[in-house]
Amino acid sequence: MRQAGMGREAGVSLSGLIVVLVVLGAIALVAMKVFPAWAEYRSIKNAIVQAKAAGNGSREMQQAFERNAEINSITAISSRDLVITRDNGQAEVSFAYEKRIPLAGNVSLLIDFAGTTDPSGEVAAKAETTAK
Repeated sequence: MRQAGMGREAGVSLSGLIVVLVVLGAIALVAMKVFPAWAEYRSIKNAIVQAKAAGNGSREMQQAFERNAEINSITAISSRDLVITRDNGQAEVSFAYEKRIPLAGNVSLLIDFAGTTDPSGEVAAKAETTAK
């Protein structure tokens, strides 16, 4: 009876290991560059929810957003970039912006961020920019 696999070596070759490490390094590089932009986006979404709760007037909402932006170091948008609409007397706050993240050399990643407090999920800021 012959035993299969005896005498054969099994494992990962050096070239296979190098390829896997290069791929994992590239993924880690992209993740490290994208995470701050995603974290800022989450901060903006939380800030518009708090701005909506702060008051019913547009100026009150903008001031609340400015205070929150200063605390959370939000630099991607300002209170002037918020789109405040009124549906049935209820104020809704929206925003939309692009973030360009340089990866290496002249290669960059462009991400479109948008958010709203509207329960329907329709972002008024996006509709406004596409109408221009």
